[in-house]
Amino acid sequence: MSGPVLVVDDDPAIRDAVRDVLEAAGMRVATAQDGADALEQVLAEAPRLVLLDMRMPVMDGWRFAQALRERDLALPVVVMTAAADARRWAEEIGAQGFVAKPFAVSDLVSTVERFVAG
Repeated sequence: MSGPVLVVDDDPAIRDAVRDVLEAAGMRVATAQDGADALEQVLAEAPRLVLLDMRMPVMDGWRFAQALRERDLALPVVVMTAAADARRWAEEIGAQGFVAKPFAVSDLVSTVERFVAG
């Protein structure tokens, strides 16, 4: 795997838990607290995948996805949200998938592995 998996969530407990699970599965992980922080990291580190919360202060998931498109940055995004309409939100921003919170650790790891394998 070249770049890290970038975990974007304004809740530090969720961010840390997802990071710990993915690192335990042998993945390199970076974290961001909001979309603006994530955009800086995308430009600096070229992540392999972005796990993106949608509701965040500063820059939410919709604005982050728009910023990627405006910069012609194509990278896989998986929406990570507790909202009942996670699938619709993922479709709205052109994400490649979604994981609904709360998620099973095995579901999270298998979803991420689909994008970072190979």
